Amino acid sequence: MSFSNLVSDLAFKDARDDRSSQISHVRSQATARSHTSTAATSVSISGDISSQLHAGYSHPLSRSWQAERQLTKEMLIYPLFITDNPEEETPIPSLPNQYRRGVNRIVPFLKPLIHKGLRSVILFGVPLDPSAKDALGTAADDPSGPVIQTIRLLRSRFPQLYIVTDVCLCEYTSHGHCGILRDDGTLDNAQSVDRISDVALAYAAAGAHCVAPSDMNDGRVRAIKLKLIEAGMAHRVLLMSYSAKFSGCLYGPFRDAAGSCPSFGDRRCYQLPPGGRGLARRAIQRDIAEGADIIMVKPASSYLDIIRDAKDLATDLPVAAYQVSGEYAMIHAAAKAGVFDLKAMAFESTEGILRAGAGIVVTYFVPEFLDWLS
Repeated sequence: MSFSNLVSDLAFKDARDDRSSQISHVRSQATARSHTSTAATSVSISGDISSQLHAGYSHPLSRSWQAERQLTKEMLIYPLFITDNPEEETPIPSLPNQYRRGVNRIVPFLKPLIHKGLRSVILFGVPLDPSAKDALGTAADDPSGPVIQTIRLLRSRFPQLYIVTDVCLCEYTSHGHCGILRDDGTLDNAQSVDRISDVALAYAAAGAHCVAPSDMNDGRVRAIKLKLIEAGMAHRVLLMSYSAKFSGCLYGPFRDAAGSCPSFGDRRCYQLPPGGRGLARRAIQRDIAEGADIIMVKPASSYLDIIRDAKDLATDLPVAAYQVSGEYAMIHAAAKAGVFDLKAMAFESTEGILRAGAGIVVTYFVPEFLDWLS
């Protein structure tokens, strides 16, 4: 069923006029706000956009990512869910041992992990206040929002911690999709790319070492890279692209954690179809050409062939893989049932990802690995 039919089948239809009015109003505000930054699409630089290399070795950790080796703490990135309630510390039932935390709870939580060797985190904003969500996700780059506040706090308290920020709109949009929608409910790629690249620029300006667009809109890597160049930040801000991100059921616990379930339809029109190996290869090649510094594959364990393809296509770039919430939850469930030993299964899964060609792993097992690898 098409997006437009899904839209008309739901209560979304009853508020069509109101929603159209809201989109038009907020879109006009966003267009005015980002007018200056959109000029980056016409930036003229010396050489091809993929010639921008300095961000790949401007930080000690990003330099270490350029080498191939066995599993080490430096290869791991830990996902954090940051809410707009500063004091919150709430367990996520579908994601064992993981929490949503407010900005005031982050430093006490991270301090012992950093002492054990934690080197990098990736931040996901989780606005819980319904008023924080609208048709264009305007709260995504709010200076007082959870992500930008956390970037500044971590840069101040843990100067050596490498901060990656997921860049998407799904947590901030009232409809839960990863971009801006047209009136018929389909994705407006051009508007989405413009908005998402502005958000990436805001995170970079706040102090993020790496921006990681996960929306899968066509052309967003180039738009982000050009805006970083125009702002004079491309030499120090790494761009890690979710290049081969497949649709499927393994994201369920994450969507519970982030509150990012679509209010209608699904994401199959912009995430890759399972089995779409050719599309994945094309997406990887596209993002390399548009200036990505790191290529990511997601999910990890179920797409080892794509990780291998990514390493073959991106021969001279680091490859990252995201061991997603569903994979993590299944390993925990199997260990709890006595089918596998948790440590053995976590190592086997992660080492399989590395053998396939990844050199960076985003995983919820980071706290355990900090103990296991000591």
